[in-house]
Amino acid sequence: MSVDQHSDPFEERLSAALHDAGDTFEADRGTLTDVGLTRGRRIRARRRAAVLGGAAGIAFVGVGGALLLPGGNGGGEDGRTSAVSGSEVTAGAQDTPAPISGKELIRTLKGLLPDGRFSGEEGRGTDSSLGPFAKVVYDDGEGPAAVGVGLQRVKPGGSQAREATLCPDKVLTPYDSCATSVLADGSKFMMLKGYLDPDRRTDTRGWSAVLVTPQGQMISAGEWNSAAEKGEPVSRPAPPLSASQLEELATAPQWRAAVDAIPKPADWSAPPPRAAGPAVLERLAGLVPDRLDVVSKGSQGKEDAHVVVDDGKGRSFVRISVRHGMSDLVGEIYGPVEKLEDGTRVATWEKPRKEDAAGVVVWTVEALRTDGRRVMASAFSTGAQHEDAALGTPALSMEELRTIALSPWWDDLE
Repeated sequence: MSVDQHSDPFEERLSAALHDAGDTFEADRGTLTDVGLTRGRRIRARRRAAVLGGAAGIAFVGVGGALLLPGGNGGGEDGRTSAVSGSEVTAGAQDTPAPISGKELIRTLKGLLPDGRFSGEEGRGTDSSLGPFAKVVYDDGEGPAAVGVGLQRVKPGGSQAREATLCPDKVLTPYDSCATSVLADGSKFMMLKGYLDPDRRTDTRGWSAVLVTPQGQMISAGEWNSAAEKGEPVSRPAPPLSASQLEELATAPQWRAAVDAIPKPADWSAPPPRAAGPAVLERLAGLVPDRLDVVSKGSQGKEDAHVVVDDGKGRSFVRISVRHGMSDLVGEIYGPVEKLEDGTRVATWEKPRKEDAAGVVVWTVEALRTDGRRVMASAFSTGAQHEDAALGTPALSMEELRTIALSPWWDDLE
């Protein structure tokens, strides 16, 4: 397979993305910044089931959007929202094939794996409102390992389809390798080899492969070198499948047929508008004080962006999040809230990191406008979220972060 190896690839992150849903989403739940993001995404999940809950079993990540959790309590308030697409589904659509059960998906997965012993079988069918997946604990004689496949239907050519096969930015998450390619039929493919923990405090490895077809079929396959992502000891040096075997698993035609059995969304445009990633990044970079040098930058999805700045003494990671439709967060803004004349609510806080990195301090300003637009700006006293502190405090002051969060430049982003 011909691949383009990325030397400085994309957010969130085999491991950071693993914390992005399931146990949290926030790439680094030790910071109050991520507490704020968790609040916002929890509310959005309640409306659109964009994030699946539950920690039973393994989470597989296709960085840009292919996040598949075996357990879960997602689902819309009416129970008819698709967790795999975030859009309401058309019940009993005439052009959708008959549902495929979780047992059938498990049987397909086992049939595609090399000979070995199987246990810990879990699965959901294509008619599940939580999204279909199949997972087994596979042992080829070298140690038990979790292996699974998750299925999604995404809008062809849409943002989720485009972002699902983007490699993570190493500023956000360290990993061994990430490669992408375009297959003969126009499908996009990504393979990522990384770790559960950004700081490598455990030896748990996670390898994932994501395939997105021109028709909007998304298949995410993942494997670990333990029987589960968390709570199980490392059982072998590396996951059981080689890169070529993992690719064969993800690209097997059986999964495409199964995706076709997922009910089609009634309206791809149902989710609220989102800010455009490149524009968010451009404006963040333009708001950085002139006294700082921007040494690297990147965007995550459509709503988040970051820059790494240097004040001559060390580097700081600066992150911005711009979201719409957050009016129902008014009562949940963290800490003391200041209300401005135009009705905008502003909160600031500073906290040390509790996980992953030593001595890191995070300063955050959150601004919630009356139209429901929420802007959160954070600065870290390190150039990468998983690294120890490079400075005593972030390179940007709290007042400078406040200027960024309250900038009118965010007001016309759609």
